Amino acid sequence: MRRLLIILLTCTLVGPLSAQEKQDSTALKQVINTLKERITLEGYLQLGYTYDDLESSKTNTFDIKRAILMARGKITDRWSCYFMFSLANSPRVLEAYTEYHFLPELSVRIGEFKTMYSFENPMSPSVLELINVNSQAVNYLSGYNGSDPLYGSHTGRDIGIMIYGDLFKKLLSYKLAVMNGQGINRKDGNNQKDIVGNLLITPIKGLSFGGSFIKGKGCAVAASDVNPGIKVGDNYTRNRWAVGAKLTTKPVDFRTEYLAGKDGQVKSVGYYATASIHLLPKFDLIASYDFFNKNKDTENKQTNYIAGLQWWFYPKCRLQVQYTYCDRHHGDKSNLLQTQVQVRF
Repeated sequence: MRRLLIILLTCTLVGPLSAQEKQDSTALKQVINTLKERITLEGYLQLGYTYDDLESSKTNTFDIKRAILMARGKITDRWSCYFMFSLANSPRVLEAYTEYHFLPELSVRIGEFKTMYSFENPMSPSVLELINVNSQAVNYLSGYNGSDPLYGSHTGRDIGIMIYGDLFKKLLSYKLAVMNGQGINRKDGNNQKDIVGNLLITPIKGLSFGGSFIKGKGCAVAASDVNPGIKVGDNYTRNRWAVGAKLTTKPVDFRTEYLAGKDGQVKSVGYYATASIHLLPKFDLIASYDFFNKNKDTENKQTNYIAGLQWWFYPKCRLQVQYTYCDRHHGDKSNLLQTQVQVRF
């Protein structure tokens, strides 16, 4: 009798515990599945070698060019948030924004993100052909790499709000933003805002024409030899515009733009043409002509002639080798040799 009571009591206790374990396991699986559906993690690493024989800054080094981590959270089918962090060199937040998609014709984004100026600046370094990422003009005029000391180095990003969308079955795509004009992780340095616009027309698949502009007032963060009339802390007119075309086909990808800027009274102008010729399914020949004049009055100009190869040895992963001949109007000519391996997940 005692043994029977013990067995009955054990069954009474174990049954609910087993059911509870099953419920907990099911709940945990639901949470994991929800996270997998709602959160997407991505990243890429770019490692390279650089040799530059420019007399004033000779370089012979291996380097970590970029180590990027990205996370996208899907809050609802229309509402999402995005976060990008750089782990290399000087770790910092690159992008942090939320956006809502009302219609294919209208979406709103607010936070820190790429300035939609030119074709190249909004593109990721993980897909751009050049190891130096952008053309000289885009690097300078978008504040990408600090080549414009007045604006500084901001990887082409800023803080603000943007509306964008596609019209007429993607025949016309537009982006219009109001931004601080001071770069990433910075409050506005004055009471003025930058207006940024981007318009792209795609008459047939693979062929697009477009233009973009920035109209605003800058607040100088450093002095510049190119523009000595503007001092640190000065507010100055900073306007940019660009027009160009791009072609995407199986045998070749081609992109070209004419860009211009005005900082105070100093005008700059540049243009580039970059082609990626698909020799084999995984091999591309890269060629680029890149001209930029920082100051039209003093002829502070440079032309880069670039040639290279890239091998896509795995989806989104590639090995690149590039040679650049730098022809300076003022200063020494130089040779630049670069290699880079990219791993992305």
